[in-house]
Amino acid sequence: MHTQVGIIGAGPAGLLLAHLLHQKGIDSVVLERRDQEYVIDRVRAGVLEQFTADLMTQTGVGERLHREGMRHDDVYLSVGGKRHHVPLAELTGGKSIYVYGQNEVVKDLMNARIATGRPLHYEVSDLSIHGIDSAKPSIRFQHNGQQHELTCDFIAGCDGFHGICRSALGDHVTTYDRTYPFGWLGILAEAAPSSDALVYTYHQRGFALFSMRSPKITRLYFQVPPDEDIANWSDEAIWEEMLKRLTTDDGWKPNVGPILNKNVTAMRSFVTEPMQAGRLFLAGDAAHIVPPTGAKGLNLAAADVLLLGRAIAAYYADGKTALLDSYSSDALQRVWKAQRFSWWMTHTLHRFPDENPFDHKRQLADLDYITGSKAALTSLAENYVGLPLDTSF
Repeated sequence: MHTQVGIIGAGPAGLLLAHLLHQKGIDSVVLERRDQEYVIDRVRAGVLEQFTADLMTQTGVGERLHREGMRHDDVYLSVGGKRHHVPLAELTGGKSIYVYGQNEVVKDLMNARIATGRPLHYEVSDLSIHGIDSAKPSIRFQHNGQQHELTCDFIAGCDGFHGICRSALGDHVTTYDRTYPFGWLGILAEAAPSSDALVYTYHQRGFALFSMRSPKITRLYFQVPPDEDIANWSDEAIWEEMLKRLTTDDGWKPNVGPILNKNVTAMRSFVTEPMQAGRLFLAGDAAHIVPPTGAKGLNLAAADVLLLGRAIAAYYADGKTALLDSYSSDALQRVWKAQRFSWWMTHTLHRFPDENPFDHKRQLADLDYITGSKAALTSLAENYVGLPLDTSF
C-alpha cells in the first residue's frame, strides 16, 4: 500500500491533520492501536482556545461545538475564600474560551473522516516505522489478522506520549522533562454547574478547580500526592474534600451529585527537540506534555498540525521544503511559551510539599499582585485564551 501521508494516532492531532490534508486533496491513512470506543471515551481536556475553536469553524467541523459547547468570556481565581473575576474577553479584545470535551472534538473529526471515505483503521498492532531518512519511509503493522506495509512520502507521529513515534527519532533528539510532586484527583459528576465560569482555587489544603462538560455535568479536580490510590477515596470523602477547598466566603460552592468517573493523574512537563527527523514529524503529546493547569495540551496539538498541514500542502503545491524544514522550530516557539505559562499557573496555584514559610508568603504576595493588577490579569488572560496564530490554511 502507498499513501502520501501515513498518520499514526487517531486522537485529535491525527484526525485534525487528516482533515486538513483532505481539504487540500492530499491522501492519508490513519492508524490507531486502540479501538474506536476507547478513543472516544477517554476523559481528557475540555477547554478550547479561541484559535482552536476558530480553526474548527473555518474547516467545517465546528457546527456542534457552537451548538453544544459553552463559550466562556470569564474565569475566576479564588484565593483565601474570595473569588476574583478575570474578564477574558474584555482584556483580550473579545477572545474567549470554549468548554467542549476532547472526546467531543474527536467525535466531530472522526465523523468528518468517515464521511471522506479515506482509510481510518482502529485496533492495529505490531506497529513499526522504517526508513525515515529515505524518500519513501514505511509503516509496518498488523490489522484484521493480516500483515501490511504502508509506504509514504511522510509520516506524522500523533500517537501520544506512550506511542512508538518519538522513539523512532532515535539519537536525533534531546528531551526536556520536569515531574511535579503532586497529581490531580478528577471527577465527572452528574450535577449542573453552579458557576457560569471556571474557578481556579488556591487553598491552604491544596489546589482545586471547578469546571464543567455540559449544562448537566460538572468536572472537578483537587491536588493530591502523585501516587495517590483512587481506591482510597470514597465518593463521600471526595465531595467532603472538594467542598472544603472550593466553597467561598460569599456562599458559592459546587453542586453535589453522583460521581460518574474518578481518577488520579500525575503531572509533568515534557518537550522533545527537534520534533522531526527525516520524513517523520511529531505532533501533539508525542512531542510535548504540559501540566493541565494552563489548559494547553489539546490546543498545542491543534497548532502543531496546522503548521504541519501547511508545510505538507506547500510541498505538494510547489515542491518546496522550506516550511517542512522549519516545522519543528516554528512549532517549538509556541510550545515553549505554553510550557512557561502552564508551569507558571502550576507553581502559582499549588501547594508544594517542600515549601517553607518564605515560599508560602511569596506565593500569597504573587496572587495578591495578580488579582489586584490589570496588567497582570491581562497577561494571564492573553495566555489563557491563546496567543495569536493565523488559522488560514
